Amino acid sequence: MDADWLDDAPLLRAWVDAQRRLRSGVLRPFTIPGHKHDVDLVGEIVTGDVPLYGGLAPVREADALVRRAEARAAERLGADWCRYSVGGSTHGNQALALAVGEPGDTVVVDRTSHRSVLLGLVLAGLRPVWVHPTIHEPTGLPLGLAATTVADALRGHPEARAVFVTSPSYVGTCADVAALAEVTRAAGVPLVVDAAWGAHLGRHPDLPEHPFAAGADAVVTSAHKTLPALNQGAVVVARTGLLARDRLDRAMDVTATTSPSGAILASIDGALALTAARSEELFGALLARVRRSRDVLREVPGLVLPDASTFGPVRFDDAKLLLLLATTGADGIAVDRDLGAAGYSLEMADRDLLVPMVTLADDDTVMQDLADVLASTIERHRGEPRPVGAHASWTVEAEQVLAPREAFFAEREPVPWGDAAGRVSAEVVAPYPPGVPLLAPGERITTATLEALRRAQSDGARIAYAADPTLATVLAVRSVDGGP
Repeated sequence: MDADWLDDAPLLRAWVDAQRRLRSGVLRPFTIPGHKHDVDLVGEIVTGDVPLYGGLAPVREADALVRRAEARAAERLGADWCRYSVGGSTHGNQALALAVGEPGDTVVVDRTSHRSVLLGLVLAGLRPVWVHPTIHEPTGLPLGLAATTVADALRGHPEARAVFVTSPSYVGTCADVAALAEVTRAAGVPLVVDAAWGAHLGRHPDLPEHPFAAGADAVVTSAHKTLPALNQGAVVVARTGLLARDRLDRAMDVTATTSPSGAILASIDGALALTAARSEELFGALLARVRRSRDVLREVPGLVLPDASTFGPVRFDDAKLLLLLATTGADGIAVDRDLGAAGYSLEMADRDLLVPMVTLADDDTVMQDLADVLASTIERHRGEPRPVGAHASWTVEAEQVLAPREAFFAEREPVPWGDAAGRVSAEVVAPYPPGVPLLAPGERITTATLEALRRAQSDGARIAYAADPTLATVLAVRSVDGGP
């Protein structure tokens, strides 16, 4: 481990020291967790699992240690406020929903948001005004929300208390956050960006600007997705001009565990310090590896590989390796199964799209092997080309009948799938990934949505969160005035 940046990661330094003391027998914990680092009980899985309290520091000193680390992270981005999370971007999104308003307040929300944003509305009692990205017709991918779309929504709803946007999207397309920030600033409301997939943005000139640097008032990122941090590690940063510091603190605390993993916190701190110290070197090498893989895969007839030049003025995360299969005729689910049998596990696979998640941990040899096996497997499954279409997650249209919180707590009943159109959803149902709900609490269930879920299921997608994952029934609100 390089010593040149470790001193800029106080939590990781504390974890390294704790591990050394445990191995030498100097530290004899009479604290949780109950495994006490004894690998004879359940095996090596407990190795490295150090708690924050009583692990990284004595209980009375641990909070101050975390605050020092978070202050350094905030300074790097020019933020007034920063918190680390061991609950992923889900925790950050839900906390920011609690921080921006009061129950009953209106907020403008990107309808292609992750499930965690929509359930944040439930927790906070907020009422959404949905806005939608446009679709890039040649690829079927969502473009970032347009500033004019958000401006129109705010003009139509001057009572709105905040704007929630997702950028980058799951597939790497980015909104013009600077233009969005101009709109929200003029309206006097905070711009909240779910950048779960964008912790690496702004760390190389060939990457899109970090949403916070572009002017967002609060940004959630998952360090565990694109940086070398442990699973569930996330970061939330904010400006406190339009967001109250005490509300931010309370919202994060009320939704957080009181037994945070010191290992996860230390890994966040280390990932941020490492990539701050060596950003251009590390991400320059990553971008070069992804580009070489694209060059190999472009030799496959019909295979489409978007990059930064694909979307005109809309920025794209060029570190994202995305394979669009429709015009090859290959079925992505079949390709994924063969890849799995060969030992390759992809982040996402559906009929028309493959997303192998490439990070700093992937070297040149691994990337060459991946490109070769992808090319040969797609060729083996080549079929009749299909029309290019947008994933249902990017085109969902929502009619909000009840506030999400009201629908969540309403009496509900399972309704046969064939009888559900016209009813009001009482649950979240989403093809996963990308985790964008096609049904959400309080929305009118439509035939189009039901058909889209059925198609996703028949194409082999995982249907997540549904009370009945077989899709034989859907949970609907028992009775709504004016409805069935």
